[in-house]
Amino acid sequence: MRRTLCRNAFMRAALGTGMFITMLLTVSPGYTQPFCTMKTLNGRYLFSFGDVTLVPPAFGITAPTPGAAAGFHILYGDGTGTDIVTFRLGGVTVLTNEEHVLSYTVNANCTGSITVAGGPSFGIFVAPNGESYALISTAPPGNGGSATAQRVSNK
Repeated sequence: MRRTLCRNAFMRAALGTGMFITMLLTVSPGYTQPFCTMKTLNGRYLFSFGDVTLVPPAFGITAPTPGAAAGFHILYGDGTGTDIVTFRLGGVTVLTNEEHVLSYTVNANCTGSITVAGGPSFGIFVAPNGESYALISTAPPGNGGSATAQRVSNK
């Protein structure tokens, strides 16, 4: 009888230890898989593309040309938004605080895209708290550059 009680106590202890180790391996403290939705991006984000070299055929140029842009992406949390941008091409300001409609996607893994109507497209990498995102040009061909956009307002 005593031997059976000892074996049962040992089995319970071993089972409890095994469950504890399994829990530690499954839930790593300090790290959780990020999860984003369209609502993760909501507000006014300030961005700036420093001097970049654009190559043909981007924006109708025929030779490598310096370009730069700065502005706001205003995102409404539903995949739509407004782009307000000033854009220089070859040292000439071709857009000044011009507004354009944009659309965006956000995947659960916090990647996505932004497309400005009639303009460029970008791949984005979103901070899970929605405070910022990194963006890199994906279209038109020859458009270059990357930037970080920082939320400066919730509106």
